[in-house]
Amino acid sequence: MLRLAACAAAIAFASPAYAVTEIQWWHAMSGQLGKALEKLAADFNASQSEYRIVPTYKGNYTETVTASIFAFRSRSQPAIVQVNEIATATMMAARGAIYPVFELMRDQDVPFSPSAYLPAITGYYADTAGNMLSFPFNASTPILYYNKDLFRSAGLDPEAPPKTWPDIGAAAKRLRAAGAACGLTTSWPSWINVENFSAFHNLPVSTKANGFGGLNAELTFNNPLMVRHIAQLAEWQTTKVFDYSGRGQSAEPRFQKGECAIFIGSSATRADIQANSKFEVGYGMLPYWPEVSGAPQNSIIGGATLWVLRDRLRAEYAGVAKFFAFLSKPEVQAAWHRSTGYLPITRAAFDLSRAQGFYDRNPGAAISIEQITLKPPTDNSKGIRLGSFVLVRDAIEDELELVFAGKKSAQAGLDAAVERGNRLLRQFERANPDR
Repeated sequence: MLRLAACAAAIAFASPAYAVTEIQWWHAMSGQLGKALEKLAADFNASQSEYRIVPTYKGNYTETVTASIFAFRSRSQPAIVQVNEIATATMMAARGAIYPVFELMRDQDVPFSPSAYLPAITGYYADTAGNMLSFPFNASTPILYYNKDLFRSAGLDPEAPPKTWPDIGAAAKRLRAAGAACGLTTSWPSWINVENFSAFHNLPVSTKANGFGGLNAELTFNNPLMVRHIAQLAEWQTTKVFDYSGRGQSAEPRFQKGECAIFIGSSATRADIQANSKFEVGYGMLPYWPEVSGAPQNSIIGGATLWVLRDRLRAEYAGVAKFFAFLSKPEVQAAWHRSTGYLPITRAAFDLSRAQGFYDRNPGAAISIEQITLKPPTDNSKGIRLGSFVLVRDAIEDELELVFAGKKSAQAGLDAAVERGNRLLRQFERANPDR
């Protein structure tokens, strides 16, 4: 009996030492990306015995953020939530709910230097003092894809991707004449044709450094170059030299099926395009108007970051900090980059992938990194931080659709998008008077 009691006491005292702290991570990745995310969590869990990351899919980005907001109100929120890049200003406004990453890493005494991350990424998710507010996770940027087989059929050089918008127009017209159903199409209309177009030409989307300088920013993207660009797309639309394919990623299948010869879409779809296209795929940087001084500048990123929410157990935050340090390891980031097509968030991960010959074996895979690091980011090209930008983007795409359908001029459509967007910005500003 004494021996049994001694064993029971030993187990009782030992149990706390072996307790594993669970950390909830709500995310918006399904399919193959979801599996890659779950592997990251499993690898971290296997690397140590104190913490267990528990990833849970909560739907798309909007659904995931909404679920987190409701959970916070009932004190059932996760420690980590994945939030898309255009909701950054919205998350920043929720001061009492978020635990800025730079504070978390400092409080937990875990090394964390913004200089280790790619500047185009850190600039998007940092405050004006350069402090990172969320942890970069899945970052992408749009690049140009083209069908080399159709280029050959049209008498175009399959090794020479169009570099400028005039080049795009000339190539797309020849491709149409050679029988292509569609010369050019793009996904994510606002992200590519307004937001990244502006950054690549070093033009502002709004005042106040695209919103980084304060909530009283006003949209200004209805400038002469943007009007000219959208008008050109609308003109090409009439002959399918450019063909609008809808919002989100609805254009990508048209390229994969060989219907559209040139496609501008996310760099993160590269692996999917390769797997599903029955033709040789070529890659290039975003096109630009050559008469614009300083162009091309650099593209901006899309994707999401990981935000830490407050009011969780102290032990969980120690685990979150260690998890972020794990995700920052060059070998972990390089593997994530190679398996998903997302950008490596650190320079070390990029250098490791290059040293291991990944870019030599996979032509086009380095274009996204080269493009976002083409030049040091400016106030016009480090990103967009505007409140309610999910809704603003919807307004922009509403108006672009009217222009491409021939129901509005480019000037009228962009003027209306700016007017509607500014109303949304003022509503957000009034709702957050203390920022």
